Amino acid sequence: MVVGDPYRAKADPDVVATAHLARSAEIAAEAARVLGQGEVADHHAALAAGVREAFARAFVTPAGRVLSDAQTVYALAIEWALLPGEHQRKEAGRRLADLVRTGGFRIGTGFVGTPLVTDALTSTGHADVAYRLLLQTGCPSWLYPVTMGATTIWERWDSMLPDGSVNPGEMTSFNHYALGAVADWLHRRVAGLAPAAPGYREITIHPVPSAALTSASARHLTPYGEARVAWTRADGRFRLEAQVPVGATAHVWLPGADVHETVAHGEHRWEVPDPFPTSPEPCTPVTVRDVLDESATWSAVAAAAVRTGVARR
Repeated sequence: MVVGDPYRAKADPDVVATAHLARSAEIAAEAARVLGQGEVADHHAALAAGVREAFARAFVTPAGRVLSDAQTVYALAIEWALLPGEHQRKEAGRRLADLVRTGGFRIGTGFVGTPLVTDALTSTGHADVAYRLLLQTGCPSWLYPVTMGATTIWERWDSMLPDGSVNPGEMTSFNHYALGAVADWLHRRVAGLAPAAPGYREITIHPVPSAALTSASARHLTPYGEARVAWTRADGRFRLEAQVPVGATAHVWLPGADVHETVAHGEHRWEVPDPFPTSPEPCTPVTVRDVLDESATWSAVAAAAVRTGVARR
């Protein structure tokens, strides 16, 4: 999505449509399998596989570049398993992270890519970039509306302009849903609470912490009762608490741990070394990526660019 012109999408429409066909066929196959309609499930599973092959053949290079080279197409390809090789998936994740970096850690997706972009970054090993994207306050970003006093989700990133005036263009609403889809990632990956089976009969507890946050928590009222997760970082320790309702089980992953454990209902607590015990020493920048990833260095560079007139705020 291009701020100021929401109809001028960066993602190629054929790439988006083909990705959705593959995903829709996959969902239909899964639903048919649950309903015991094996023949229908097999038909749609074969369709999904065929569309994936066609997608990779038409839109993906051997190096993992996806046609139109936009944040949305990489998020779709990564999260919907549209990349045939692990190398391509790794390189697509690297390219997505670089697009976020070169965009100044400002969001570059619309309704299609926004629910997937932070997951795509996290699942390819770039959770630090996902957090930088989340915590950006310049427009376009999730927190820009908060700086403007928003208490609801807007239909477009700039429904209110920095001068406080309402955007005069079309598609301007202050009570919409799509761009707030990042809340799903906040629950599942930041706090770490997600369903592992229908109805939360099984629960996944798998927080992905960041040096930018000292605590996070989430809770959900399941059919079995309330499930809750809360973690804190303090004194060099990472502490996790969880409440698992009666009748449910939880699969727990701790930061830095190579194994996970499964627990039954009740209150549970874990403590491990903080994965971010101290503020990291600033690195000596070698590449542009290094400069962008070192937030203090990047802030100094950006401030200097504004001060000298090379760039505007």
